[in-house]
Amino acid sequence: MDLNEVAIFVKVVQVGSFHQAAKQLDMPNSTVSAKVSSLEKRLGVTLLHRTTRKLQVTEAGQAFFNRSLNAIQELQGAEEEVTSNQGEPQGLLRITAPSALGSSLLPDVVAKCLSKYPKIQVELIFADRIVDLISEGVDLAIRAGELSDSSLVAKKLGVGYFAPFASASYLKNHGTPLHPKELREHSCLQFSPLGKEKWELVNKNKNKVTVSLSGRLIADDLNVIKDLVLAGEGIALLPTFICEMETKKNKLVRILPDWRSDVRPISFVYPPQKFVNPKLKAFMNLAIDDLKERLKDNEI
Repeated sequence: MDLNEVAIFVKVVQVGSFHQAAKQLDMPNSTVSAKVSSLEKRLGVTLLHRTTRKLQVTEAGQAFFNRSLNAIQELQGAEEEVTSNQGEPQGLLRITAPSALGSSLLPDVVAKCLSKYPKIQVELIFADRIVDLISEGVDLAIRAGELSDSSLVAKKLGVGYFAPFASASYLKNHGTPLHPKELREHSCLQFSPLGKEKWELVNKNKNKVTVSLSGRLIADDLNVIKDLVLAGEGIALLPTFICEMETKKNKLVRILPDWRSDVRPISFVYPPQKFVNPKLKAFMNLAIDDLKERLKDNEI
């Protein structure tokens, strides 16, 4: 039995593509194709139907994949169990997060990880889409909101929410609203995923208010909106964790402090594994306490 052939076949099925499998395994497409063909020849069955547009797993291929996947995971778990207590963590760690979330929360903890573990390399993938961790070969994600994929492992870090922020210069020139309904009289910069026509805010007594907006600017990038708020162009709902530094330096002011958006959980998410990979375990152990402190629900 050639376990390398089996492992390559499992990867091809997982990612649904010879090209993507070759990319993740860092080998030529021709090698991946040849290994799968060799496996089919040895088994005497067709495992995959190949066309220019689609890869289809045969019934025999699905059965072989199911059993092989379990075997590969057991072997990986055995290796990780043995190596987790030997030497220092090493290898490439691929982490993904939404752009604003990742750029705010990850730089400090990644720097600490690189300093403490010189044999670990980190690749950060900031993407405002749901990255398929398995098919794209990603070790860890930071995600906000309730998780829809129950097959993944989640470790809650804390919570995040949006609150209204403005620059001191804007408030000096236009005044400070004292109730959410007064926002209608101001220039509100809207983050389109939150809604283009209204903001929904809640206070500590669970009272809710809906504010209709007719802002002059709508964008789908939180960092752009934040820059415009800093430039004095208006008021925006922003995640509190991306405004920490500017708030401390009085560049941004949180207004209407009794009001905010609904709270959403923020979690580490990673594919299930019997024994957590040493590099992943090392990073999470290093990062969890720091991120939990930053994501505490210590305001209303």
